Amino acid sequence: MAVDSPLQSRMVSATTSEKDVKALKFIEEMTRNPDSVQEKVLGEILTRNSNTEYLKRFDLNGVVDRKTFKSKVPVVTYEDLKPEIQRISNGDRSPILSSHPITEFLTSSGTSAGERKLMPTIEEDLDRRQLLYSLLMPVMNLYVPGLDKGKGLYFLFVKSESKTSGGLPARPVLTSYYKSDHFKRRPYDPYNVYTSPNEAILCSDSSQSMYAQMLCGLLMRHEVLRLGAVFASGLLRAISFLQNNWKELARDISTGTLSSRIFDPAIKNRMSKILTKPDQELAEFLVGVCSQENWEGIITKIWPNTKYLDVIVTGAMAQYIPTLEYYSGGLPMACTMYASSESYFGINLKPMCKPSEVSYTIMPNMAYFEFLPHNHDGDGAAEASLDETSLVELANVEVGKEYELVITTYAGLCRYRVGDILRVTGFHNSAPQFKFIRRKNVLLSIESDKTDEAELQKAVENASRLFAEQGTRVIEYTSYAETKTIPGHYVIYWELLGRDQSNALISEEVMAKCCLEMEESLNSVYRQSRVADNSIGPLEIRVVQNGTFEELMDYAISRGASINQYKVPRCVSFTPIMELLDSRVVSAHFSPSLPHWSPERRR
Repeated sequence: MAVDSPLQSRMVSATTSEKDVKALKFIEEMTRNPDSVQEKVLGEILTRNSNTEYLKRFDLNGVVDRKTFKSKVPVVTYEDLKPEIQRISNGDRSPILSSHPITEFLTSSGTSAGERKLMPTIEEDLDRRQLLYSLLMPVMNLYVPGLDKGKGLYFLFVKSESKTSGGLPARPVLTSYYKSDHFKRRPYDPYNVYTSPNEAILCSDSSQSMYAQMLCGLLMRHEVLRLGAVFASGLLRAISFLQNNWKELARDISTGTLSSRIFDPAIKNRMSKILTKPDQELAEFLVGVCSQENWEGIITKIWPNTKYLDVIVTGAMAQYIPTLEYYSGGLPMACTMYASSESYFGINLKPMCKPSEVSYTIMPNMAYFEFLPHNHDGDGAAEASLDETSLVELANVEVGKEYELVITTYAGLCRYRVGDILRVTGFHNSAPQFKFIRRKNVLLSIESDKTDEAELQKAVENASRLFAEQGTRVIEYTSYAETKTIPGHYVIYWELLGRDQSNALISEEVMAKCCLEMEESLNSVYRQSRVADNSIGPLEIRVVQNGTFEELMDYAISRGASINQYKVPRCVSFTPIMELLDSRVVSAHFSPSLPHWSPERRR
């Protein structure tokens, strides 16, 4: 086979795998002329969906060229499509958005009216997602040799799912993938062998699933070449689980018997084939390592052959990098792909780069992509103004500029604003590479949760009503995502004012109720993370002295902010500001119980 690209040239020196050659050649083909690939993708989408109710609305009359499409079909948000999505959800099987049947909804981590957004998907979308997955290891093999000589310890979990009133599954994209035959019946691949058995991954009880996956990882510790989870926070939660449960795990290993906490029949049966005999030496090693107070470098102590961590540490996950470096002894962190519930987008062709340098190459065959320029105003804030004529094609974006991602998918989303803000960092061949900057309008995030300013404002208002009769009110507030604890949690700073113009004293009982009321007011993704996934800890309110927010303003002005344009930031992360706030705290309060959450969607 002829080798005619940098990726393939490097690959030949690293491996003889024909499968890798084929995958890397495909990447080269897709990125050499992305504009022609995009033109073909849009043509396919418009042709197959030409008779849908949605596209008929705009009188395309079978025309599939980009100019006509962009002049007639509007750019939309989820709220614009909500009536159509609701009809499909209720059981309408007519071709509303897609000519192919909608087989399920993928639930987005963004919310609408406090509920997860429902993203329509069709059966063949699984093939597209599987295609992108199949490109990851061939790229990784260019940088890390020998990954076929061991296993990956990945902490993977299914999450709660529901059915819509029309009977369609509604579940997170990874839950959909893990439950599919693409995953459950995947062919053997020496580069993708996991320590975790499918039975553990597919167990809906996250506690049993975590215990079984951790136990398998310990039993096979010398075979582990890479550790991973979807998000950085998930890997840290696994380390916290080990801290809390190592004695019981060591006892299982010492005796060769499985803990009674595992009662799922499928896991018990599978583990009986893995935990086959006592291993006193491993148990004693585990006790010796885990009983130490200092857990710095614990990952490489237990799994000494680990070459890298496979976790998302971009965007909101960047806040976890220092903690991961502490536990891993500075192992590289690989961010391999960029995806969402709406579509899978691209891959990182330099997966071993520093987290701050991660860029993703958009694969132009996944969907039709447009980019809405994201301009900075005089205040330093950035906003994408919706001028539909200004949307830029994938091949025409400019290095250094920021854009909001807009997609058109095979499942029927047309010119849909995803809400991701991306910055162009360069090109691979002719395909642009993007750095993920942030989710638009997201104020607080610990893991998959996304809380915006309006939701936080509503939560503060609802909670403050609990002491309104006392003549006390919240005069200012701000927040931050505390991630030094595992799991992380929301911290809200309140400055209170009572009838006597002083910092009011509110009882601990009432303040605890305020914490819980705030949690009850937050969206369903946050509440699921608290109740079902245990990935977020109890919300905390810290009451600060009177005058604290005046000091905050003085500090901002001393650093050059305009006194006329100054607004209290509703979320803070700058260390000096947080130190100022914490030095003025007079009391701290936590939510006393879990908020209400049910996997069933509101009707």
